[in-house]
Amino acid sequence: MYREELNSLKKWKQSSRRKPLIIRGARQVGKTWLMQEFGRLEYNNFAYINLDNNSRMKELFRQDLKIERIISGLEIEAEMDIDPSNTLIILDEIQEVPNALNSLKYFCENAAQYHVITAGSLLGVALHPDSSFPVGKVSFLDLYPMSFYEFLHALASPKLFTAYQEKEWDLIKSFKETFISFLKQYYFIGGMPEAVAAFKEEASLVEVREIQIRILTAYDQDFSKHAPNEIVPRIRMLWESIPAQLSKEHSKFVYGLVKQGARAREYEMAMSWLIDCGLIHKVTRISKPHLPLKAYEDPRAFKLFILDTGLLGAMTSLSAKSLLEGNELFTEFKGALTEQYVLQQLICIKELPVHYWSSEKGTAEIDFVIQDSSGIIPIEVKAETNLKAKSLKAFRTKYNSELSIRSSLSDYRVDDGLANIPLYALHDLSETIKHIYKQ
Repeated sequence: MYREELNSLKKWKQSSRRKPLIIRGARQVGKTWLMQEFGRLEYNNFAYINLDNNSRMKELFRQDLKIERIISGLEIEAEMDIDPSNTLIILDEIQEVPNALNSLKYFCENAAQYHVITAGSLLGVALHPDSSFPVGKVSFLDLYPMSFYEFLHALASPKLFTAYQEKEWDLIKSFKETFISFLKQYYFIGGMPEAVAAFKEEASLVEVREIQIRILTAYDQDFSKHAPNEIVPRIRMLWESIPAQLSKEHSKFVYGLVKQGARAREYEMAMSWLIDCGLIHKVTRISKPHLPLKAYEDPRAFKLFILDTGLLGAMTSLSAKSLLEGNELFTEFKGALTEQYVLQQLICIKELPVHYWSSEKGTAEIDFVIQDSSGIIPIEVKAETNLKAKSLKAFRTKYNSELSIRSSLSDYRVDDGLANIPLYALHDLSETIKHIYKQ
């Protein structure tokens, strides 16, 4: 299995201003595997220590936070010597021991020679209320489910993947049906590493669905275990409403679909909890496509997506038979799966703010608007090969956008500032945009 964030970790290791690193992400997105694989590939040894239900480590960090004593304790726990230059220290589930989180400040200030990497599934919400966060003394890396690029790397033949990686558009066009087949599989399987690995080994969609249901059950258990008791019912109701929210004609979030008569203030904490856990993504409307996009956000209007298209399908009991029914899968729930898929690929691109736009009267809507070094670019998502895009045409006319993107199952082409990029070729979108501008 391959994860692109291995490259980010290599840059972290080589940085002259390296700080202890915290990897954030939802349960089961592959944080532990990533840290251990990085340690295996880049260091002579790695000292892996899981802090969950670890009374010895709770006692170690409960005392003073002198680095020499902590290192000695970690060496005993990991049963190895820790060489500052050749041993990666991995502290998993660090939110379970708040003092371990505090210790990162002292690693940064007094022991920068050590390579320390940590992870926490509920880091944004599960910290002890009287713990202090080492602000400015740590770096962060957000990990998401596997992208379609990583999915292809795991399942496609090396030569087909190379053509995809190098964006050899003529070859990609020749094997279009193969890529669409992989895309349909990704819609159903999603990017949760355990589900992808199981499909690669057994090619069983039944097992994939069992894994997805098990993950969803674990999330539900987390609601009760970690969230304040008074908001647990609201968390569940909000979470379970998202498939219906996305399947509306316009997928703006409506509190009334959570519960009749519901109001924003009743669900704000529940929504924040789910966002902090990495389980949902909030995409806010912009009133005008001007720089910077954040200055034109309309906080009253937004869409909510979950973390993975495969889990979305599992939440709605999407049948595996849909993979056999032509390209109807792409229009399931009125294209909700397709819009979820595109968002999932966009958030994997670092430093790429993602919003959406709609006219004041709601007569036109652009699925996503992004801001990168090239400027502001609207993205219209079209299921199958349907290329009618009235909203995109209205947007281009009103705002005179230099480049617009339409993503569908049609082949790659650029015509008069309108780029059609296949749904299965959204990887490295920023580089594709740069290439288009150079043409």
